[in-house]
Amino acid sequence: MAMLILCQSMTGVLVAERALFLWNNEHIVGLIAQNRQVVLPLIFEALEKNMQGHWNQAVHGLTANVRRMFLEMDSELFEECDQQYAEREARSHELSEQRELTWKRLEAVAAEAGGEDMVMVS
Repeated sequence: MAMLILCQSMTGVLVAERALFLWNNEHIVGLIAQNRQVVLPLIFEALEKNMQGHWNQAVHGLTANVRRMFLEMDSELFEECDQQYAEREARSHELSEQRELTWKRLEAVAAEAGGEDMVMVS
């Protein structure tokens, strides 16, 4: 499963397309439907990142089909995964902003301390 997640989120079109085409196989879809409580939380982030930023239209369309399949299969689980993903993204954004603020404060303190030997790195 980890390899499938990695492959479908690759920027290389052929690898991502082939991984996403697996979702067209009835046998695989049947297995995934039986194990969706485990599979969807594992794969949701990769699907969302593909939807938000994959450069290839074919990969984007295949990803949309897989998302739609999961939504139709179990909308409650899909919404739960969507909410958890949004919360993780918000936390990540907040941590990134805090990190940037900390660096700006450190740069300001270093600039105040001054010195001819100081080197600013950004």
